[in-house]
Amino acid sequence: MTAREALRHGGAQLAAAGVDNPRLDARLLLAYGEDISQAALLADPGRPVNAARYDALLARRAAREPLAYIVGSQEFWSLPFQVSPATLIPRADSEAVVEAALTALAPDSPGPILDLGTGTGCLLLAVLHERRRAWGVGVDLAPDAAQLAARNARALGLADRVAFLAGDWDSAVAGRFAVILSNPPYVTLDELAGLQPEVGVWEPRRALDGGADGLAAYRRILARIPLLLAPSGSAVLEVGAGQADPVAALAAQAGLRLAGRQADLSGTIRALRLNFA
Repeated sequence: MTAREALRHGGAQLAAAGVDNPRLDARLLLAYGEDISQAALLADPGRPVNAARYDALLARRAAREPLAYIVGSQEFWSLPFQVSPATLIPRADSEAVVEAALTALAPDSPGPILDLGTGTGCLLLAVLHERRRAWGVGVDLAPDAAQLAARNARALGLADRVAFLAGDWDSAVAGRFAVILSNPPYVTLDELAGLQPEVGVWEPRRALDGGADGLAAYRRILARIPLLLAPSGSAVLEVGAGQADPVAALAAQAGLRLAGRQADLSGTIRALRLNFA
């Protein structure tokens, strides 16, 4: 089978399975399976390819396994992150959290930064990449996620300024932090049933399920932030579409004021920056 034939076959198979952007995914999978760049693949459409290996990759994607889990990585903040089914896949929307955190943390600040529900570590590591004097701690309930985040830190050359712990939200940490980050689960129970299979079936439910109203994790986190935030510090929380006002109201009840909102590339408010009232 040539690359041209493989791409035609792969695109048709993924389209029949209901995959978004089937031709793009077919090309990415073929390049991954052949361990070459997309440019090299397209430059030589007549090259022979390993059909059996490609078919195995296509079968996984046709079962709606996320592309990032298949290839094992996802770019975030222009940085490469290893991913696994133990973690949510980093999304461009979450870069709004990084932008808000950088607004809150001066370039020469040492931090420290706390990331609750760290997953791949993408939020904390992206901020540390930009704030070269800062250090931080990331916490995740899943030990596999904390271990993956630590591997990402080593791969990015940031391991000397960060520690990753397994724990239930803030139970593993004490002290005061200049910035607290979190992308908590915020999908409502009704919304969970309607998620695409790539998310609802494959990504960890514990990182998605926000309870009946999507706000359960915020209530837990906001009750603890006043005990962990430095007096002049900021908490930056990711929120779902339409959740900015309800989360801001919960923050006010906890003695925190809304200091800023950050939109994602689609214009949706995606991050809230909170300070002490």
